[in-house]
Formats: sequence, structure tokens, C-alpha cells
Amino acid sequence: VDLNFTIQENEFRDECRTWLEENIPRSLPSGDTREGFALHLEWERLLFSQRWSVVSWPEKYGGRDASPMEWLIFEEEYYRAGGPQRITQNGIFLLAPTVFSFGTPEQQNQILPRMAAAQDLWCQGWSEPNAGSDLASTRSKAERDLAGGWRLTGQKTWTTRGAFCTHLFGLFRSDPDSERHHGLTYFLVPLDAPGVTVRGFGRLDGDEGFAEVFLDDVYVPEEAVLGEVDKGWGVAMATASAERGLTLRSPGRFTASAARLVDLYREQSSNANSDLRDSVVQAVIEAEAYRWQTFSTVTRMTDGENIGAEASMTKVFWSELDLRIHEAALAILGPTAEFDDTGWMKGFEFALSGPIYAGTNEIQRNVIAERVLGLPRK
Repeated sequence: VDLNFTIQENEFRDECRTWLEENIPRSLPSGDTREGFALHLEWERLLFSQRWSVVSWPEKYGGRDASPMEWLIFEEEYYRAGGPQRITQNGIFLLAPTVFSFGTPEQQNQILPRMAAAQDLWCQGWSEPNAGSDLASTRSKAERDLAGGWRLTGQKTWTTRGAFCTHLFGLFRSDPDSERHHGLTYFLVPLDAPGVTVRGFGRLDGDEGFAEVFLDDVYVPEEAVLGEVDKGWGVAMATASAERGLTLRSPGRFTASAARLVDLYREQSSNANSDLRDSVVQAVIEAEAYRWQTFSTVTRMTDGENIGAEASMTKVFWSELDLRIHEAALAILGPTAEFDDTGWMKGFEFALSGPIYAGTNEIQRNVIAERVLGLPRK
């Protein structure tokens, strides 16, 4: 990896830094509340209007044709400036790469511009009551309609921001005689279709964006299939690679958090001790390590390499790094952490879920052992 940025990349950094510093909204409510989601949506649409929403996409879809390295630079500047979490992330960061890889030209032209403009808002319909990290246990079913198209029946749960979104992407078992990874098809479902019921529910922290989605003989046309029928597992693994790899959690998020942690340590110097100092230093080192490892990964991908199961290593690293950063912050705050209103406690509560979502870290370690290191299953 070349550790030097080009003139073009530095100019791109200056441009996005200037715009973000002038336009980043401050102190938005959580995007997982109804009020906060609406305000975040205004921000997402402003990003799109200035072509900052999807910088790496082709211009015809609302992007800037930015290189992967420029996308990483934008992400760094976005979080350095204090940008809020993207409520469109499940569409832009997870579904979109899959549409680029598996979608027909017609699907790409229909889905991507509306996604970039935050007109269609996508949630992930993978988890079910009996299929969480073990996605291959999916039981929601898809049956051929005699007049063409499909009928979907089943239940999806733990659907992030499903209470506010307009569309869902997910796996359904299209071959009733199949087991595990076989006979699954990847579908794109409008949540206003007849037979869809979305039931939101609150989390312990008071946010209300999670939902259960019930599908009762829901009709979708043939164009709702992404990829090949009965071969949805491979399509889903492409989405999972994006979720576990660099797109969902770019390093800019963690380098910005580590910088905030340093500031907090300096502000709370009266609580300082060698253990806290070491925790802060370790967080900065690990965030920087993740940053440079990601630059290396992007370089390899640009050269045509397929990262594949290595994304599981990335997922374990960033999820546990996020937790360590926030644990260090709460240790610095000490007894006042419970009353913190600067985001550290809220961030810690969310970081606790990191080793669980996108596939539990226990599952990811199995993937690393078997598919990266080549160890035997038993």
C-alpha cells in the first residue's frame, strides 16, 4: 500500500472537509426515534443534493465516481466533522454493493437512484424468530404464483429501522425440500405491499426503530428477485461481506472516536491514572491499525483481489475495538458516566451489540478458523 496521498486525493479531502464543516448538523436526536429519523432524513437528502451521499457511485446514480480511496477519505472527514450515523446505511452500504454485483441493468436503474436520494429506505430482513446468526435456518418461504411472480409468507424480526423504512431485502426459502444454505432466494420487498404488517417495538434505551415484519401471502413480481432463484445464499454472502467488512464500519468512525477519547482524557485529567492512559493509547493504536489495514485492503481490492471470508476478521476487530473505546471513556468518566449527555453512554450501549449483529463474533471466529486459516471443523 502507498502511504502517500495523491494531489487529487488531497484536493478531494479539502473539498469535502470544507463542505462538511459548513453543513454538518449538530445534536440531532437518535435516528432510531421517529422524530430523529425525520431530521436525519433531511440531512441525507441534503447530502444527495450536493452529491455527497454516495461519492463512490457513478454520476448517473447521483455519485461522484470517486475512487475507493477517496471514499475512505470522505468517511474520515465525515466522522472527523461529527457527522451523524447514516440512516440510509443498510441500503447504501449493504444492499447497493449487492445490486451492483447481482442486479440486472433494469434493477440498478430503478433501485440505485431512489436509494441514493433517500426516497426509498431499505431495511434488512434476515433475522427470524429461529434464525439469527444461523441465517441458513431461514424458514420464511417463497412460492411461485400461477400467474407469475411470487408469494411470500413468514416473519422477520430485529429489523433495524424497519418501523420507518419503505422497503426490505431478505432471504426466503423458495425450495420447500431444501435444507440449510440451499434453496434460498434473495427478494426485494416494498413494505406497503398488501399482506405486509410492520410492528415496531422499543429497545431498552428508549429507541423505537426496531420492528417485526410479518408477511402473509405477499405478492411480488419476478423482478423482485435479486440474483438467481434458489441461489440466494451466495447473494446474501456478498451482502454479509459488505456488512462485516469496511463499508458498514469504515475506519474514520473509529479514528474519530479515538480522537474524542483523547480529548476526554485530557479534560478529565483529575481522574487520570496509568491504567486509563494505557487504555487510551491502546485505543488510538488500534484505530490507526484498522485504518491502515483498510487502506491495504482497498489497494488489494483495486488490484482485483477478492477479500471473501477475511471480512469476518475485520468484523471481529472493529466490533471489539468499538466496545473497548467506549469502555475506556466510561472508566475515565467514573461515577458521572451514568449522567453523561455527550454521547459516550449512548455509544457504549450501542457498542454492546457490535459483537452480536452482522453475525455474532463466535460465528465469525468459526468462519476465520475454517475458511481463512484452513483449520478442520472438528
